[in-house]
Amino acid sequence: MKPIIQLLHFGYHQAMSCIFPVAIFGTLALSSVFQFPYIYRYDAILLILLAIQCIMLRSGLETWDEIKVICLFHLIGLMLEIYKVHMGSWSYPEPGYTKILGVPLYSGFMYASVASFMCQIWRRLRMDMTGWPGMVPSFLLGGAIYLNFFTHHFIPDFRWWLTALVFIVFWKTWIIYRVRSATYRMPLSLAFIIVGFFIWLAENIATFFNGWKYPDQHDSWQLVSFSKISSWFLLVIISVIIVAQLKYVKANRAVK
Repeated sequence: MKPIIQLLHFGYHQAMSCIFPVAIFGTLALSSVFQFPYIYRYDAILLILLAIQCIMLRSGLETWDEIKVICLFHLIGLMLEIYKVHMGSWSYPEPGYTKILGVPLYSGFMYASVASFMCQIWRRLRMDMTGWPGMVPSFLLGGAIYLNFFTHHFIPDFRWWLTALVFIVFWKTWIIYRVRSATYRMPLSLAFIIVGFFIWLAENIATFFNGWKYPDQHDSWQLVSFSKISSWFLLVIISVIIVAQLKYVKANRAVK
């Protein structure tokens, strides 16, 4: 009976940590079915997501520190979106006033939702890590991963070399998490893979509801390429590196 109770508690905290990602995909789904009067769909989505963030902050579901991380990831994601749309990797074909260089501002929230999940689950499961490689190696690797998203259009794609480096740099790193009074642990690299896979599933939902479109989805929707899992795997690493480092900085300040 105890394993079932533990699983239910774990599932509850996972679900609560997914409130903002679920809100995003729920908004995409509903807005693809119901038309908003007097406002473009992309603009309406942005207003709804801003309202949800305000509600989560006022209700205590998110803290100001978590909002700051979310804003940082919104900016990181928006910069990547602008570049990728410019390079023709995907597109946002619908009109909207809140578009910058062809990219709606709400798109940054899809990246920020990953940060929201990371912050929430870290707090709810009282997470910690052992064997963290430190700020310099982790940030250099995270920076190289982010840069590769831009440079692979002009020079060879180093994602598989970077993936190998991830396993090397983080091979001693384990996530420590707590469910009620019990403590568990998991290799960090495995967590990267699991989260990347679920983001790929969410991406299929988003493209199905016309959140954005890849070039091969303009005529009819089809499954997003499995190769995108590796992209999300690498992107998750960037989010974990930033969130983990900020948590450590905050913890050290509290001790001092």
